[in-house]
Amino acid sequence: MKQKESMKIFLVGVLAFVMALSSLGLQNAAAFTADSQKQYLSNGGFESDLWETWNVEAANWDSLNAQHFSYAEDSWMTPDEGESAFKYWLKDGSGGGLTISQTLSTLPAGSYELSVKTMGGAGTEAGKVKLFAGKETVEAAVTTGYNAWGVVTMKFELAEELSDVKVGAVVTGNSNAWGYLDSFSLTSTSGGETDIPAPVAADIFVKRVAGTDGDFIKGVDVSSIIALEDSGVKFYNKAGKKQDIFKTLKESGVNYVRVRIWNDPYDSKGRGYGGGNNDLEKAVEIGKRATANGMKLLVDFHYSDFWADPAKQQAPKAWANLSFEDKKAALYSYTKSSLSKIEAAGIDIGMVQIGNETNGSVAGERDWKKMSALFSAGSKAVRETDKDILVALHFTNPETAGRYASIAETLKTNGVDYDVFASSYYPFWHGTLKNLTTVLKNVSNTYGKKVMVAETSYAYTAEDGDGHGNTAPKSSGQTLNYPITVQGQATAVRDVIEAVANVGDAGLGVFYWEPAWIPVAPDKKLEKKKALWEKYGSGWATSYAAEYDPEDAGEWYGGSAVDNQALFDFYGRPLPSLDVFKYVNTGAVAPLKIDEIKDLSISAISGEAVALPGTVTATYNNGSQRAVNVMWDQEALKQAIAAGAGTYVINGAVEGGLTVKAHLEIKPKNYVVNPSFENGDRSMWKITYGAGSSYTDYLEKASDAKSGNYSLHFSGNVVDFKAEQKITGLEPGTYNLSMFLQGGDAANPDMYLYADNGIQQYKMATSVHGWVNWSNPEIKDILVTDGTLTIGASIKVGSGAWGTLDDFYLYRVSSKGE
Repeated sequence: MKQKESMKIFLVGVLAFVMALSSLGLQNAAAFTADSQKQYLSNGGFESDLWETWNVEAANWDSLNAQHFSYAEDSWMTPDEGESAFKYWLKDGSGGGLTISQTLSTLPAGSYELSVKTMGGAGTEAGKVKLFAGKETVEAAVTTGYNAWGVVTMKFELAEELSDVKVGAVVTGNSNAWGYLDSFSLTSTSGGETDIPAPVAADIFVKRVAGTDGDFIKGVDVSSIIALEDSGVKFYNKAGKKQDIFKTLKESGVNYVRVRIWNDPYDSKGRGYGGGNNDLEKAVEIGKRATANGMKLLVDFHYSDFWADPAKQQAPKAWANLSFEDKKAALYSYTKSSLSKIEAAGIDIGMVQIGNETNGSVAGERDWKKMSALFSAGSKAVRETDKDILVALHFTNPETAGRYASIAETLKTNGVDYDVFASSYYPFWHGTLKNLTTVLKNVSNTYGKKVMVAETSYAYTAEDGDGHGNTAPKSSGQTLNYPITVQGQATAVRDVIEAVANVGDAGLGVFYWEPAWIPVAPDKKLEKKKALWEKYGSGWATSYAAEYDPEDAGEWYGGSAVDNQALFDFYGRPLPSLDVFKYVNTGAVAPLKIDEIKDLSISAISGEAVALPGTVTATYNNGSQRAVNVMWDQEALKQAIAAGAGTYVINGAVEGGLTVKAHLEIKPKNYVVNPSFENGDRSMWKITYGAGSSYTDYLEKASDAKSGNYSLHFSGNVVDFKAEQKITGLEPGTYNLSMFLQGGDAANPDMYLYADNGIQQYKMATSVHGWVNWSNPEIKDILVTDGTLTIGASIKVGSGAWGTLDDFYLYRVSSKGE
């Protein structure tokens, strides 16, 4: 059969260029193509070598210029995506233009969408772009001006598989016509949605995610809501009118509510531990409001009287002295009676979570056979209550290699009955989204389980609204790949949703953790807030929790550590990012603007030239980036250079009235070579081990590094090693040496930083105090006489210890004798 006979064009459409959409507030908006099941074109974004993947043909090469273009070459251009594009200039239009294409060896029968982004000259300098697939084509689209990106789209069907199919675009125009192509895409729409909705006009950009309509869970955990409302917190709708938050959530696309339950979160006098004081009665009240607004309920049993997470899985007070068999019976009875009360209230329970982040413990039990027996007891209670309710188990740290596979295998071996393998995923802690999809898909494919993200969140501001420190953002130990803005928050949530949707049918959905935990009395003094936290439990912990959790809550009790990660502002008004739950179905576009320019951190050596960059990277709200010019305060810079070693802030002015800061640290020269292990050649470091010691490794993980991406990692049954470096060519004098160290579970520690000048060994003992709680030992006044000094760290601790070393620093303090 001929190609023309086998190819039926069902829909040929050219979406209007962005400049024509200005009346809708969509100028410069990135258009959205169909979500693909498979991408058939290679290097569609032109990010790698153009000529290795694309074939460019022309009747007269002398009449045109075609090249691989880097957006960095034009600081005023608004990039479509990535770093590169395809650029053309038709010097002589009579030459017939050009064809850019790829030849596909096979293209199966089915439905397809071919699209390309295009931008270029207007009027007589306009380029005309016509798509084709085989012998079928579409009417040419005309470019409309500089930075006026548009998209050309062609949908078609193949009745049978074709071989050697040529796919691409023909570009023509008058003499001096010019333009750019980017985001070439050929995707399959077979078996998916045939009518792709157009993106809606909004305050934020959200790229559509396929497969998120219907029953896909778009959930939130608002467990603290009653305590917040009791403390006087009010919530509003988009129009600024006071409105029940559950109605607002529903209007924004939320279809599921998660609520935690603690057995008895009160002290002997009935005073709440805080964190919402989430007992069964509060779960019933929250469940009623969720059901009244058409949302299902996920019941999250912690099987504890307060917070349960990988570090804390304390049994409820009433179970503390029970035998294991009695504890198992108590867990079963408590689960069944609680669910019966919730159902009796007319609440639509869709899922029950048996434990919370139970990586290695639940209800005080750490043995996996006993843990599995408790999981099974809880599952049995759910099944007997209602066989249609899904049973979920919840874990975290998907970034740890092999963790989820090992847990899932253990659950199978121990015969645990459950439906859903749920994961926490916080972008700043838990690795890449690609890894999240991979580990969840592995659990689904191998063990036949549904999967979801039970907790996620991201910050929209770095501000603290209530005087109690926030968990993110932090200056170290976190991966912050998104701007700390409302747009950045929305994109972070959207991308987690996509990661779960990419699992396939087994990917159930995503829950956002505590999007309403905003400050109480935001404009009042701290003492007023403390009184509300104590009275109503609207902070993460009250002082009364000390009887149950003395080491953590007893010391750090206070307000919300996530008020800056809420989907409402500090005054209860919904942020545009709340609507991400409905925008993932359609996509959303907004007027293009700079979303974030990150402050710079610059280190320099005293006495050497200090240069600040002439441009800084601006991130736009559609996710694109480009360099923008910056003018620095030269007088402040001169004063800093003259003052020498120290820390300074240099202000910069950016186009459009925006500002940026350069945090400049001028330091004495560091004589340690490769001090933070970033350089791949680490031969200057000598690692020696004690008998039976586990080996160290150079770990590429920014969350475990003090700076950069690498650190020297240790863990194992036996930890006994030295990491040292011999430094030569030093001028005589005195020096200071320091390093950074973090870790935990260090029994009987013998850790120290040292320096040896051949005559005397200097030591400074140190220790670890938890993850990313960095120790910074320093040895002062180390005497160097012959120009040689050996520096290093000695780490010897008991079984199970772990941690990292980073950022060794040796600098000269004074000349000999000063």
